[in-house]
Amino acid sequence: MCTSGSYVSYINVREFQSAPIGLLQRSHATYTFPVQHRMPQNIVIVGGGIIGCTTAYYLASHPRFNNTTTSITLIEASKEGVAQGASGKAGGLVAKWAYPKELVNVSFPEHVRLAEEHNGKERWGWRFVNCGNWEGRGESLAETGSGVGAGGKRKSLEKTLGLDPDSVAAAQKQRAATGLPEDLNWVKPELTEAYAPMAPAGATAQVHPYLFTTSMLELAKERGVKYVQGRVTAVNVDNSGSTRRVSGVTYTPLGADAPQKLAATHVVLAAGAWSPRIVPSLPISGTRAHSITIRPRPGTRIAPYVLFTEIALPGQGARRVSPEIYARPTDEVYCCGPGDDSAVPDTVDDVQVDEAACTSIHEHVASISRELREGEVDKRQACFLPVVSVGGGPIVGEAGEIAKGLVIATGHTCWGICNAPGTGKAIAELILEGKIKCGNLNKLKPSHFL
Repeated sequence: MCTSGSYVSYINVREFQSAPIGLLQRSHATYTFPVQHRMPQNIVIVGGGIIGCTTAYYLASHPRFNNTTTSITLIEASKEGVAQGASGKAGGLVAKWAYPKELVNVSFPEHVRLAEEHNGKERWGWRFVNCGNWEGRGESLAETGSGVGAGGKRKSLEKTLGLDPDSVAAAQKQRAATGLPEDLNWVKPELTEAYAPMAPAGATAQVHPYLFTTSMLELAKERGVKYVQGRVTAVNVDNSGSTRRVSGVTYTPLGADAPQKLAATHVVLAAGAWSPRIVPSLPISGTRAHSITIRPRPGTRIAPYVLFTEIALPGQGARRVSPEIYARPTDEVYCCGPGDDSAVPDTVDDVQVDEAACTSIHEHVASISRELREGEVDKRQACFLPVVSVGGGPIVGEAGEIAKGLVIATGHTCWGICNAPGTGKAIAELILEGKIKCGNLNKLKPSHFL
């Protein structure tokens, strides 16, 4: 807060990149954040993905949060609302074996707690799942059509009622030889060469990412968080004193032409792959990933497995592909392919979907599963995962080298859904208590990356 008569200059972070940072010392021994307990706090969160929404929830749920002295505002740029990027289009895997361990060790038990306290099973599809590596051959789709005659509807011939016991025994022998679980009912045993569990029971779970993200925002709003739609273009910095501090953000509200300023004592930058558009010195790049969702035929039950596959496709110039397949509680199946290095567009609403990439994903998973081949492709989508381009990450903590009060939370790659609770909890402690207490996240500090 400035006193009467003092000179305050507002500069955005782009203008600040060439400014000296020698006044600020980098300390890796402790991770503290000065707290002015009796001063009003205006916290602005930039980004309505899972990191931003979960951070809003943990701030508003913190024992020291008092909505009479502290305001929390979350700003999202998408015209469609929150969770329009990777946070709504990811697989939703939550795993004890994810990385980095410092965040996972906080996040996984928090996922369990959140699900128990807020009925996550019904609200966002929380459940434990089996997870394994599957290797095998794919069938040629040209040779494995549905088999239904033109003009007709599928009807069971009930041949399995008199199925040859020898064929049943052969399938069981194949499962035993490859390690394929008995209840994994939606991949063909005869195409399986090897299956190996990736983790013990209880070490892998899942959520529906869109439902989880929107639920976190709704719970945060119930606790007093304000949600604003608009595009943030700059973090404003008060350069009048000996220490540079954030003073707010500049943003353009949805539907408006003129930018506005919103005052803040703390700015949490959680804009994913778009974070460098606001703080250009952040070493964050985007990896585009395509995915589809498949709805099996009515009555088809899909066992709760997540598969990381290695499929040898048939034909000349045999190729190997590695789609990931996630069964969901509603029997919907999420499938994703490899990433690409396409340029990050201006906003999340401008992300382009390559229909051919989505078609390929469907063909690949359909080559090993009748259920997925006969199901209907419901969604074809793409998103950008935020990646720390210099390695490591994510980046979590105060960027004091740029300005006090600027907190970075991005670069979570494919583990954003998994590590969001740990990130939100840590940031809430940092801002409201002055120190991260839930774990040692020193190696994730922005000073290591800026």
